[in-house]
Amino acid sequence: MKTLFSTFMLSLFMLLGNIQNTIAQETEKQNYVVLTKKVQQLKPILLAAKELSKEDGKNFGNFEIIVCGKEIGNLTDLETMKPHLKEAKKVGANIVACGFSLKKFNVDPKKLPKKVEIIDNGILHNLKLQQKGYLSLGL
Repeated sequence: MKTLFSTFMLSLFMLLGNIQNTIAQETEKQNYVVLTKKVQQLKPILLAAKELSKEDGKNFGNFEIIVCGKEIGNLTDLETMKPHLKEAKKVGANIVACGFSLKKFNVDPKKLPKKVEIIDNGILHNLKLQQKGYLSLGL
């Protein structure tokens, strides 16, 4: 009788553990980060974000686009950035500028659109997001 009871309890705990894992997987958000050196890549990146948002549904989490490198000054072109910022807002993506690149290539952070966040080091930020489980792509 003890063996039967022990087997029943063990089976019950295993079943509850599987149910708990399934629920956790269903409610876990999928986060993404893309590191790019070219502002002209924002359009295809945002198209990808839009598609992933549709596919992931309610499990779509954060989507960060980090811009680094010598072309970072292109972020200050407000006419070019306007449609990208609009699409980013619609999709729920964040466009982030690498502060290290801004300094290195003498770009005035005050000339960036207000919606563009500045972080100290884009590569480090990318690596830290990967540590948190973000899926990452470097272009």
